[in-house]
Amino acid sequence: MMNKSTLITLCLLAFMGFFPLFVDSAWLAIGTTFLVFSVVALSQDIILGRAGVFHMGHAMFFGLGAYTTAILNVNFGLPILATLLPAVLIPMFFAFLLVAPIIHLRGDYLLVATIGFNIIFIQVLENDVFGLTGGPNGLFGIDVVKLFGYELSSQTHMYYMAFLLLGITLLIIRNLDRSKFGRAMFYIHKDEIAAQSMGINIRYFKLYAFILGAGIAGAAGSMFSIQYSAVSPEAFNVTQSIMFFTIVLVGGSASLPGILIGTFIMFVLPEMFREFETARYLVFGIAMILTMILRPRGIWPVRFGNIPSFLKKEVK
Repeated sequence: MMNKSTLITLCLLAFMGFFPLFVDSAWLAIGTTFLVFSVVALSQDIILGRAGVFHMGHAMFFGLGAYTTAILNVNFGLPILATLLPAVLIPMFFAFLLVAPIIHLRGDYLLVATIGFNIIFIQVLENDVFGLTGGPNGLFGIDVVKLFGYELSSQTHMYYMAFLLLGITLLIIRNLDRSKFGRAMFYIHKDEIAAQSMGINIRYFKLYAFILGAGIAGAAGSMFSIQYSAVSPEAFNVTQSIMFFTIVLVGGSASLPGILIGTFIMFVLPEMFREFETARYLVFGIAMILTMILRPRGIWPVRFGNIPSFLKKEVK
């Protein structure tokens, strides 16, 4: 029998599927970015919501994917489709390289470390350290996707490519939740000490969550660069990381409909009131405070009080 969260998620996906039929190009562009940001937020949720790891540098992985596609296409002339796999693998590699030495840190210590990584990443981009990133202005002139000689260049094409990416991401997360990795993450999130006493390798599964989340964020970054045909450092700064972190807290950790609702609140609503764009930090702060007071586990939370029966299997 289909549970309520699955039903709501399917209804939201059905609405998104028909969305281009009822809006103009401006709203279609906003809808495309909403889908991309939803994918990034879902990848953040793998780390924060499922593995329970405080992490506020996720825009770095998002940016690594975007810049990988931009650099390979603009500087080296690779077709867009040939850049997609590197845009996933490079963020995964850096997730392993940077996080493996610090994965033993907990709470605020790991949070501060990931913020530091994000700041360093932006400095590398802005200073054009390797002569590849275009400095503060970024890179422009990214090609459109070409499939069998046909250019997928319209806003509708962009929207449905992002929609396909969201669908793939939801399938990955669904399979993750039903795998031994997902079961381990649920145990770790519920009680890390108890999980360790059961023989679960805490560091291994937390690192796995980081690597998987980074790869999905990289794919979203590639889609983001294709949509806008350009990338610049400001699109991947700490403010963006704060937004993705807030989406998970406001929407509800480990909740698929919650993440989609959180993305709508934190991205689409500010777009509807663009005259208040300068107050974005204020919006983030108010949203988190109200959520912590009124809905401590998010707008659409997953119940963690008891581990679901389908998760009660050996995880070692």
